[in-house]
Formats: sequence, structure tokens, C-alpha cells
Amino acid sequence: MTSPAGRQMYLFPRWRPVHAARPAMSSPWWQWVASTDSLTARLTAAGGGKPFRVRLLRQGVGWPLPDEAQALGIGPKRYAWLREVALCLDETPWVVARSVAPLTQLKGQRLDRLGERSLGSWLFRQPDLVRGPLEATTQRPPFASLHGVEQDCSWGRRSVFTHGGLSLLVQEYFLRAMADDLDLPSR
Repeated sequence: MTSPAGRQMYLFPRWRPVHAARPAMSSPWWQWVASTDSLTARLTAAGGGKPFRVRLLRQGVGWPLPDEAQALGIGPKRYAWLREVALCLDETPWVVARSVAPLTQLKGQRLDRLGERSLGSWLFRQPDLVRGPLEATTQRPPFASLHGVEQDCSWGRRSVFTHGGLSLLVQEYFLRAMADDLDLPSR
């Protein structure tokens, strides 16, 4: 889609390599957005003893968004397993996340049984896990408001994890409540 001025307009969140976003990102945010370790572990440590909880917002079969399908290398009208969660500290959502995996690749992975456990608790136990390059965005999570969750975020990040024959896109959006609680700058 193009604007009257001939510039390309984006209908979906604009993702770019995390290193390309670095000049616009403060050092405190870089520590969060560019980290490749477990986000669950980082949130728990940063929470200073506040109880951590995964709130399951939605899980099931559906179509990925076009940019998600492109990131996974599948057609946009291919069924996928979708999971949307809020990662909460003291019942306040700090991060909302959406995970997408091609339905044809699940092959008994049993991800639908995670319930309110963190996906990272499963992911980081896989011995052959490979994480693809990180991408960043300043766009709001397109799904959060559907669940009544704040959608004002400072940064979002995503990457594709591969394990065996499974490709899993994980998108995480850092919410304003997290920034406020940790006294992080706006960007």
C-alpha cells in the first residue's frame, strides 16, 4: 500500500534487525531487547520478589498475520498454532507475547499443554535449540487490546526459534507498566 506521496505505508508492525534499532535505543532498553537468555528469568529477577505469573490470553489454531507467516517462511493462509500471553509481576502485565508455529510442524511437541507455564521453560530445555536473529519494533502489539491488556509499549522484539523440524516465532512487547516500575526511559 502506498500513500498519496508515494511512500510505502505499513499495515503491520515494522520489524527491523535489532542492531539497526540500536541508535534509537537507550542502554537500559538495549539490555532487555537484545538479550538472548530467558526473558522469564530476567523478569523474575527484575521483579524484586514480586510474584511472577503467566496469564494465558488465547491459545488455539488460526492463521498467522502476513508478517508472521513471512518470518516463518509459510503461506499466510496456512494454519498455525497461536499462543498469546501476558507475563505479569504482582498481577500487572509487564510483557505481552505472541507465539506462532506452523501446525504441520508441531509433531507431538505438546505445546498446547503449557497452560500458564512460560514457553521459555520449555524452549530453553531443548538441547538443539537455535535462536534466529532478533528483530525490534516500536509498534504496539496488535493483539493486546483484544484481551483488555494495555498496549502502550516501548519496544517489541521477535525471533524465530528452531528445534528439530519445528520453527517457532516468539514476539515479546515490553509494556509501559514495566518501564514505569523499573524506571526505564521511554526509549
